[in-house]
Amino acid sequence: MHLDKSPRNAAGKPSKVLSANARERLRRSFRPGKVRILFAGEAPPASGRFFYRADSGLYRAIRDTFLTALPALPEEDFLDSFQALGCYLVDLCGEPVDHMDSEARLGICRAGEVRLARTIKFLRPTAIVTLVQSIRANVERAQDGARWSGPQLVLPYPGRWKRHRMSFQRGLIPFLRETLPYS
Repeated sequence: MHLDKSPRNAAGKPSKVLSANARERLRRSFRPGKVRILFAGEAPPASGRFFYRADSGLYRAIRDTFLTALPALPEEDFLDSFQALGCYLVDLCGEPVDHMDSEARLGICRAGEVRLARTIKFLRPTAIVTLVQSIRANVERAQDGARWSGPQLVLPYPGRWKRHRMSFQRGLIPFLRETLPYS
């Protein structure tokens, strides 16, 4: 079982919003020794929710898809299973962009390519899954910058629309079954 390393408020409960440093420390605590699948998201949400706190819509969508694709996977402690399978989620941008206008957002995403390229070069994942279609070009430029090639999958963000969640699952389930050593 992975211990919750989230910052606490005065009542001992997890703080709603993590600082960028706390968010990255928490993310790194789940980094596998060997990354099989690197999931590339756009940015942490402005709401303060975070995949590695198991409190975001993206967390639920990925967890539910993994449990469908790999039925023998234990439902408890999903983040530990995600890590054990060699999966790791990073963001193109280090700070939230969902509150920005489109021009600022595009600029921040473009600037994030260098950071993502360094991450890809360091981790050398077997495969990369882009979790938002709008950042496809950014992730591809980062892959080129890292001189990385391998299996890739680009998915729609599984957000609030059922058709996007269904498309997300239809794309990710076979990819997981082909890529991961879990049955």
